[in-house]
Amino acid sequence: MTALTTPEADRRLYSSRMASLLLYGTFGLLMFGPVAFGSVEPWSIFTLEAGSTLLVLLWLAKQWIDGDLKIKWNPLFLPMAAFALLVLVQIAAGATAYRHDTVSGALLYCAYAMLCFLSSQVLFRNFQARRLAWVFSIYGAALASFALLQGIAANGKLYWMRTPRMGGWIYGPYVNHNHYAGLMEMLVPIPLVLSVSHLANSRQRMMAAAAAAVMAATIFLSGSRGGMLAFFVELLILAVALVRQQRGIKTTVSVGAFLLLVITLLTWIGGGELSRRLSSISTETRSEITGGMRLTIDRDALHMFSKKPVLGWGLGSFPVVYPQFRSFYTNFFVNEAHNDYLQLLVEMGLLGFGAMVWFLVLLYRRTVGKIKNWTSEVSGAVTLACALGCSGILVHSALDFNLQIPANAALFYVFCTVAAADAFAQPVRKRRPVPTPNTEEVLPASEVV
Repeated sequence: MTALTTPEADRRLYSSRMASLLLYGTFGLLMFGPVAFGSVEPWSIFTLEAGSTLLVLLWLAKQWIDGDLKIKWNPLFLPMAAFALLVLVQIAAGATAYRHDTVSGALLYCAYAMLCFLSSQVLFRNFQARRLAWVFSIYGAALASFALLQGIAANGKLYWMRTPRMGGWIYGPYVNHNHYAGLMEMLVPIPLVLSVSHLANSRQRMMAAAAAAVMAATIFLSGSRGGMLAFFVELLILAVALVRQQRGIKTTVSVGAFLLLVITLLTWIGGGELSRRLSSISTETRSEITGGMRLTIDRDALHMFSKKPVLGWGLGSFPVVYPQFRSFYTNFFVNEAHNDYLQLLVEMGLLGFGAMVWFLVLLYRRTVGKIKNWTSEVSGAVTLACALGCSGILVHSALDFNLQIPANAALFYVFCTVAAADAFAQPVRKRRPVPTPNTEEVLPASEVV
């Protein structure tokens, strides 16, 4: 009997260890991206793609050990598959302006898809989601603290050691301050939702609020106006969610204290820089590529779209095609459209844009159905936090190109997948039947005389 049960016990042990490795490997890879300058360099892109491939192979090995192939479905898989099919058509039919860039972009989107698939397969229990929420809260607060320290003692280099090859506005581990703000827009709702829910005790809620305040403060101190707008939209959506839950005066005081803490941090650490940045809006729209030049790029992008409206110019081909349509002179290399929606139209046409609309409709339809009791349910709270982060980045995407940055894009798509997934499984609690006065207690056979 022992010889038969020992292999079974070993198999279950290996499977359990592999499940933990898959869970933390998947989300650890997501946390690696921002630290590696946003995964915009060849070595970090390779790490993202190779890491996601190895994790999928590990998942397949786990299925082989379990002796059963189980796939947890997510409704977002359908629009993702439709988008992949369109990219394959572009490559196979030669409908791309630059095949190399389209293939490279397709490989990157395969990495995003694998991470989304893995997150659906490995994250399905309450305790896993709760633990990851705290991990991401600590991770975001640590990145924000580093960004604050680097802002105080800046020397124009990433990590005080590496000079960007093409310049930039460094903030935190990112060359572009707007992309740092995009990262924080996705991370700050996690501790913020924890701080106003019933899923933590008073001390933990205070810690979560402090982490959210530090993260939110760096969005403003980074100087990203799109990030500021996106964060205000997130606060507005959260306020609506709180009103729908009919929260009382205690929650109102908590939110007010959070906002006061953010304002205090802003004033203490960088009030002068913040006021200078806000006052520069009118002047910078005439002197930076992030200002008035953006509108010109948008008009040029619409012109590009009109030439190939159905299937587009090819995934990743914008910087190759754009010089033919550029209507102004500049020393800047315009590698992105500074508007993710227009770039999607240019590269993937109406069919690709339709797949994106399908994706977002499914996302928010699923989200609304899961957040009814978000203040007391882990599944609802995690769904709301992910939806808030995704909403913020979608607002910011109208003004910048966060979804062209691999680290931010991977986190965005995984958060969308988590928000649209089925509710997390709760542990089953065994309850003993309570005898009633009219019911006689039945004794075990060993105790019957």
